[in-house]
Amino acid sequence: MEIRNAALVLFAERGYAATTMADIGEAVVMRGPSLYKHVGSKQELLTQIMTGTMDDLLRNHRAAVAGCEDVVERLRRAAEAHVRYHARHRLEAFVGTREIRSPEEPHRAEVLQRRAAMPVRAVLAVAPLASALDGPRAHALLEVPLDEGAPHERRGPRRQRISRWSWSG
Repeated sequence: MEIRNAALVLFAERGYAATTMADIGEAVVMRGPSLYKHVGSKQELLTQIMTGTMDDLLRNHRAAVAGCEDVVERLRRAAEAHVRYHARHRLEAFVGTREIRSPEEPHRAEVLQRRAAMPVRAVLAVAPLASALDGPRAHALLEVPLDEGAPHERRGPRRQRISRWSWSG
């Protein structure tokens, strides 16, 4: 867990490509090559972070909408759970959004499979919301990539930082 957390912080600060296993090792006071006794690769670390984040989001979504039949209330609960997760897990959301193109096969397929089942897309796809709206409006809602909305802003040509925001409640 300590290695994963160090990688998460470094990926958020420097980006995946600019972070080396030696950097991660230094952060956990371990030589870079020694990390391979605990982790298969930097790709594996990124995949664990991204799929773990997506699994947590899906679990939170399911808990939020459990037992609720009203489509508007389901959508409200799903959106609230999504926003709360991103507010509480800013680094995971940031890395998951910014590094979506970084995984290589076979990790890429695993990440993209999980991404396709993201909570906000899931609630919109299964909710009878589409029948309550006209065709073009329903289609537009189904295409909204709300799962890609982790807060971030650019500073300089290639540097990003996490926006400071909080959720009360």
